[in-house]
Order: sequence, then C-alpha cells, then structure tokens
Amino acid sequence: QGQLVESGGGLVQAGGSLRLSCAASGGTFSGYTMGWFRQAPGKEREFVAAITATGGNTRYADSVKGRFTISRDNAKNTVYLQMNSLKAEDTAVYSCAATPYTIYTSQPYYKTWGQGTQVTVSS
Repeated sequence: QGQLVESGGGLVQAGGSLRLSCAASGGTFSGYTMGWFRQAPGKEREFVAAITATGGNTRYADSVKGRFTISRDNAKNTVYLQMNSLKAEDTAVYSCAATPYTIYTSQPYYKTWGQGTQVTVSS
C-alpha cells in the first residue's frame, strides 16, 4: 500500500505543543482512512486518532480528546497530528498508518505503517 514517513517528533516540555506530519507515497493515501498510533516503552501500541479519506469524520482516544487534532491535506498526500497541552504520559513513538476500511480504531485493519517518530514530553 505504498510508504508512510513520519516527521515532527522531538523533546517538549509539559504543556507545550508539537505537530507531527505523515507523508504518503506509492499510492497510499487517497481513499484511505489514516490513523495515528503510539507506543510507550513497556506498553502495547495504542490508538490515538483517525481521519476518513475526505476528512469528514474523525475519531480520538479518550486520553487525547480535546488536546490533539488530526487533519489531512489530500493535495499534499499528508496527514497531521497537532498535539497541544502535552503531558508526560504522551511520551511515546508515534506512527501513522493507512487502511482502506472505515474501521478507525482496530489496528489489524491498518496494513501500511510508517517507521515512527519519537515524542518526549518532560515534566
């Protein structure tokens, strides 16, 4: 399903903001739901946010609702995750993924994954 490359991670203080980007190539983007997931050390990978192909519908994990915003620019084949009011608990490797289905939170339906970008929030 093509390739996905994340960028924008880094070190930020609690309460700060970061904007992650995920650039798609090789045919993986248009017509696909895009999701963001994260995995902290010693933890299972968890769902963060998802957006449908046209951007008309979004889903968020309860832990990030009201703080994170997912968006996409189909002309640029890019999906974004704006992260505000960051907490130490948000520290993780963040990965983007693509699925042809409108099954937003179930990881097995996402077949194409990026390599991940590290987000570290200091308290």
